[in-house]
Amino acid sequence: MLFYAFLGWCVASIFFVYRLRGNSRYASFNQYLRKSWPVFAPFNSILYLFTKPQARPAFSPATLYPQLSLIHQHAELIRQEALALMQDARLVGGDSAEPGYYDVGFRTFYKYGWRKFYLNWYGYEHQSAQRLCPQTLQVLRQIPQIRGAMFSLLPPHSELTLHSDPLACSLRYHFALQVPGTPDCFINVDGESRHWQDNQALIFDETYPHFVKNDSDQSRLILMCDIERPMYWPGRVFNLLYSQLVKTTVVPNTHEDKVGKASALFARLSPLLASGKLLKKTKPRRYKLIKYSLNTALLALFLLLLYLLLHLLTFWA
Repeated sequence: MLFYAFLGWCVASIFFVYRLRGNSRYASFNQYLRKSWPVFAPFNSILYLFTKPQARPAFSPATLYPQLSLIHQHAELIRQEALALMQDARLVGGDSAEPGYYDVGFRTFYKYGWRKFYLNWYGYEHQSAQRLCPQTLQVLRQIPQIRGAMFSLLPPHSELTLHSDPLACSLRYHFALQVPGTPDCFINVDGESRHWQDNQALIFDETYPHFVKNDSDQSRLILMCDIERPMYWPGRVFNLLYSQLVKTTVVPNTHEDKVGKASALFARLSPLLASGKLLKKTKPRRYKLIKYSLNTALLALFLLLLYLLLHLLTFWA
């Protein structure tokens, strides 16, 4: 009985995210499957249920996080460390020889020229950041609501296509360090567009469909942080367990940094994924058959494991 109740919750959650949540809609269910990680919808929906009303829209007010004013106060020293990384070509991008290339969370962004440098990530502080960005880390340590942080660079005349991030453990904070400051460099979240301005911040829910365009002649350099999602206590308790998944996605900047288990696995699977992309171009029908067969098998395995887990919990109870 418990299994069927959970299965019903899964179906309802996927339908809610696909058809009812927010204002923006994917063009088709197939696009939703490719861009929105529906496997996480049942767990994300628990967090949505317990999110405080002020944080439920696509964009949230900065007044929810008064301690983030420390970033504004130290904006210049943060900017100088970020610019030094950019000038020294320390930001990690699409070169597969770089240790931070295999990034399961942001892997698709590299083809658009996007680059990043991690500062910390869900309990881990990067040694490379301690060496190269000590003043920025000193500021971040004083803000407990920050769960992960990186510098992010988007070059001129590039874009990040429509997508939703997989896990709803946090909200996303953007602080503009050096940006065009014009409407032709913008982010659209759930159908609402906003553009960055130097020394100003945006806070949004990255699990809404969103996309980014930089049609200007200047790069967009920001400090990007995952910040604690404002929730009532049942959601906070669940999130303590759920966010353990994110801890496995630690990505190194250099060889001195730690590699999370999920990132290490992705690095090993990357050659297989590259073969899949080649097969998609040369033999699309065979690619689709293999893709949907694997996805169906993985879903069946997931449901089987879930059934066994719930059966054991019922037995112990």
